[in-house]
Amino acid sequence: MGFPQLLKSQFLCHLFICCVFLVSGLTINFLQVCALPLWLLDKQLARRVNCRLGYCVSSQMVALLEWWSGTECTLYTDPQSYPLYGKENAIVVLNHSFEIDFLCGWTFCERFGVLGSSKVLAKKELAYVPVIGWMWYFLEIVFCKRKWEEDRRTVTESLQNLQDYPEHFWFLLFCEGTRLTQRKHQVSMQVAESKGLPKLKHHLLPRTKGFWVTVQNLRGKVAAVYDSTLNFRNNEVPTLLGVLNGKKYHADLYVRRIPLESVPEEETECAAWLHKLYQEKDNFQEQYSQTGHFPGPITSPPRRPWALINWLLWSCLLLYPLSILVSQLVTSGSALAILITVSVCCAVSVGVRWMIGQTEINKGSSYGNNKIPLRNGETVTLLNAPSDSI
Repeated sequence: MGFPQLLKSQFLCHLFICCVFLVSGLTINFLQVCALPLWLLDKQLARRVNCRLGYCVSSQMVALLEWWSGTECTLYTDPQSYPLYGKENAIVVLNHSFEIDFLCGWTFCERFGVLGSSKVLAKKELAYVPVIGWMWYFLEIVFCKRKWEEDRRTVTESLQNLQDYPEHFWFLLFCEGTRLTQRKHQVSMQVAESKGLPKLKHHLLPRTKGFWVTVQNLRGKVAAVYDSTLNFRNNEVPTLLGVLNGKKYHADLYVRRIPLESVPEEETECAAWLHKLYQEKDNFQEQYSQTGHFPGPITSPPRRPWALINWLLWSCLLLYPLSILVSQLVTSGSALAILITVSVCCAVSVGVRWMIGQTEINKGSSYGNNKIPLRNGETVTLLNAPSDSI
């Protein structure tokens, strides 16, 4: 292990990164609250301001992946579609198989300049997570409870609000609804069999209602669907803790641009279209597992320096007062001051570890609470049948 890698694995480095992220994130949250009156004066200006403020938070995560861990990102895509990325609104359909797939999606956004304005369809619980969740609230992220009866109206209203959005945006959508695990895959394929749908080897069945509602409410605003399939070389299973420890991964992302007008408007036909899309995604993943690469030409979008510059600025801004504070507390000789210092460090570490825990696969949605009947008379435990839930 070289010295840079040894340094990246040290607790004090992790603690400093966590402190910078938390303090800067909460500062951004405070600034977003202060900017609330701007919504009454100029809604579009308020949106642009929030995009920049949100970028200051999310780009730190991208900098962690790109610059701290040094993770490489290779893009497989059609050369004719490449010039359009970042210059049009799009719905990005991603597979949900890794703990950092959301972070790779953000990196994709950052490489093409739409990170600050990117949107997601996220579970309601994330709105209460400090820094990221609160930032998302001001960025008009679409939150749902994953209960169609309750979500239909609120999700539709949130999507309609994006019709006059002033910036190019990508709407990142994980149609599987939850991360892939062996147990969830087994349950999902039982549902596929019961519904007469083709089985998937590398994906869960997509939840079609959320996709259909998104497409219907963003027609006229969004130009295309970007079908995106992610995998990692050498069969690695990356984690956010691995990234924090400076572990380098190599991500391969296959992206197809599909004009939105080719997606059927009628709900049943749209659901069938999405199921077919996931069968194709499954074939792409199978090809990757057999050959180690996706089809099509390769390109490597260059890293932009802004994420690194933003992180360095926040680090420099906070390094001096943090070091002075800790120095004064420790040199004061007071046992109480030392205890407070240690307690604050532990609290920061635990707080960030808790937020990291929200990304872990074993902390995914409770995909397995209700029983649904199958054709053979048996039942299977499942929160909601994927093809019928948001």
